[in-house]
Amino acid sequence: MNRLIRLSIFAVFAFGIVLYVTSCTSSTGKVALDVAAKPFEMLSQYNFFKGVLKDLIPNDRILPYDLNSPLFSDYAHKARFIYMPDGKVAEYAEDKVLQLPVGACLIKNFYYPDDFRKPEGHRRIMETRLLVHRQEGWDAVEYIWNDEQTDAHLEVAGDLKKVSWIHTDGSKKEIDYIIPNKNQCKGCHWINGAITPIGPKVRNLNKDYAYADGKQNQLIKLSKAGFLKGLPADIKACPKVVNYLDTTADINDRARAYLDINCAHCHNAGGPAYTSGLYLNYEMQDKEHLGYCKTPVSAGRGTGNLLVDIQPGDPAKSIMVFRMASTDAGIKMPELGRSMVHQEGVDLISKWIASQAPSACTAPKN
Repeated sequence: MNRLIRLSIFAVFAFGIVLYVTSCTSSTGKVALDVAAKPFEMLSQYNFFKGVLKDLIPNDRILPYDLNSPLFSDYAHKARFIYMPDGKVAEYAEDKVLQLPVGACLIKNFYYPDDFRKPEGHRRIMETRLLVHRQEGWDAVEYIWNDEQTDAHLEVAGDLKKVSWIHTDGSKKEIDYIIPNKNQCKGCHWINGAITPIGPKVRNLNKDYAYADGKQNQLIKLSKAGFLKGLPADIKACPKVVNYLDTTADINDRARAYLDINCAHCHNAGGPAYTSGLYLNYEMQDKEHLGYCKTPVSAGRGTGNLLVDIQPGDPAKSIMVFRMASTDAGIKMPELGRSMVHQEGVDLISKWIASQAPSACTAPKN
């Protein structure tokens, strides 16, 4: 009898372990996002993904997406998704971020493949950032993945985690990956006095994506799925930005795309760096606002004893390149989101400035 009791207790205990592990590694049911409620403690509670959580297989009403020109974040890869609640739809906005309705959510997962030469191989997910459209506006919510890759927990204070990988050139890289706190998330997304999504603009979404059911233009996919209304009948009429890493594209188009996604979320007339007068958004055409022969308003030692943001024809005399090539906290730009130098970005902006007609900048403006 005692043996039977012990066996029964063991079976119950083992079954409990199985239930616990299953609940931590897989998800079932509908998406459980309630924009009027407090954020869940664990990412798995939202049911954004089906099956094993780390596989990031989207649930119903969730579509993956990508950007033509992505933000640089210490070479982290991103897996992005849009959640659209039943009965809701986004509105097409040609020169702006898609007008997503209350109840929508942007889900961005930051991860590192073990080997960048095999990006579809084993990976380590570092964090998942949510932008939730609540009734009162957008809210930034941060989740940090555990080392076991079974789930991610809610965190407002940020963190620092060591990560290593084999880079595209075969070299080994290792960094202290910075996970931002809630205020830093707000800082990058703060435009015209409110948190605002950055990436999902029409020009960045106008590209093909390899969905599970086949490759299709992302805007067309969103429209057919009932996620988007107002899309022009001719997709060629929609704006499209180049991939700044595409060396076959025009150098000016590449540079402007790079500055738009990596710098313009702060450097625009409604962003945190509006007092600088340096506006790097894609629509900006005024050369002075773009930095040509422009002295900085207040950069301190961030100038590197240089005089202007962009010295046409001479990247070595341009503050923009100097700050991009630094990892010093008091000098580097962007200030947040990186601990490494994005060498490809530095090379691109240097080449772009070098391609400009030389100017003496004898009367720089501020």
